[in-house]
Amino acid sequence: MFIISLTYLKPAEEIDALLAAHREYLREQYDNGMFLMSGRMVPRTGGIIIATADSRADIEAVIELDPFNEAGAASYAITEFVPTMTADILSAFQQG
Repeated sequence: MFIISLTYLKPAEEIDALLAAHREYLREQYDNGMFLMSGRMVPRTGGIIIATADSRADIEAVIELDPFNEAGAASYAITEFVPTMTADILSAFQQG
């Protein structure tokens, strides 16, 4: 499992101009089963994505496709973790 933390590098109006394309990108990743949850930070300085993938390289490759990344509008920090305890609804992701 991965936590992807986005930090905006551009002003809000530039982020807003990319938002429709970014949401379409998110929808594609949800549809292919990689992204599980996402949302904006409070305050609105970036966002968080919870994802599943076979490897960090897979996550890095999909980040390259994000319109925010393509426009240089966000930086990304990737944290990999092994979920050893989950809520019942998330038990399919537990690994030990």
